[in-house]
Amino acid sequence: MVPSVMVPQFIRYAGAGAIGTGAQYAVLVALVQSGAARAVAASTAGAIIGAAINYALNHRVTFASGVPHARALPRFAAIATIGIALNALVVATMLALVGPHYLVAQVVATLAVLAAGYLANRAWTF
Repeated sequence: MVPSVMVPQFIRYAGAGAIGTGAQYAVLVALVQSGAARAVAASTAGAIIGAAINYALNHRVTFASGVPHARALPRFAAIATIGIALNALVVATMLALVGPHYLVAQVVATLAVLAAGYLANRAWTF
């Protein structure tokens, strides 16, 4: 059974994640379409920017955390680093197995990281 606080909190997490993900996708598309980077590198750059946005929103809005940044930020960064690595792995794997459309690969990667990131941040970061 899911505790009643988790559903609205997950909705806030997903909303904050949507903002960070929007930034990630904007960077991804801009870098790939301009020819400045290939899909995996562009996705990773976007994920780093998205993670910074997500930290700020999750600390303040999602979890309304009183945990000091000196403790929460390194924990969030550790989880985000794992998520960014998982994101790159999923994008690369999807491109190799399914084909060249990087946005389809990115959507699968985004879904793969969402739930694990929420649970880890809820339990350990904030």
